[in-house]
Amino acid sequence: MQDRVRTESYRDAILKNAPLFKDKRVLDLGCGTSILSMFSAKAGANVTGVDMSDVIYKAMDIVKENNLEDVIKLHKGKLEDLEFEHKFDYIVSEWMGYFLLFEGMLDSVLYARDKHLAEGGLLLPNRCTMHLVGMEDERKRLFGLY
Repeated sequence: MQDRVRTESYRDAILKNAPLFKDKRVLDLGCGTSILSMFSAKAGANVTGVDMSDVIYKAMDIVKENNLEDVIKLHKGKLEDLEFEHKFDYIVSEWMGYFLLFEGMLDSVLYARDKHLAEGGLLLPNRCTMHLVGMEDERKRLFGLY
């Protein structure tokens, strides 16, 4: 919720491509407060959100407050322990966390892709780029602070 740029990027990607989401089945993996689920639902998709943490209960309230409970179904639990009646056209997830490494969701995303993504379906986002730059604070080195 505090990462406005990232959230708005997801919003724009989904809502500006709403015709691609119309009547599609979307899995929101690690849905948190369900913001990607709601963007997808507003674009016309039927959404299943999954999250292991207790934030899913807050997400249920948020979905209900936005009158989207008919098109968003939320499940608490580990994706690997859940079964679904169908495959999904799209999997959306903020799997990369902070600095692409934290939150440890990559394994679950790959599992979801392999087990729950329909043939020809899309994983969104499906790539990332990490740039690293070595730096030194010479003042700390000069004063023996490290």
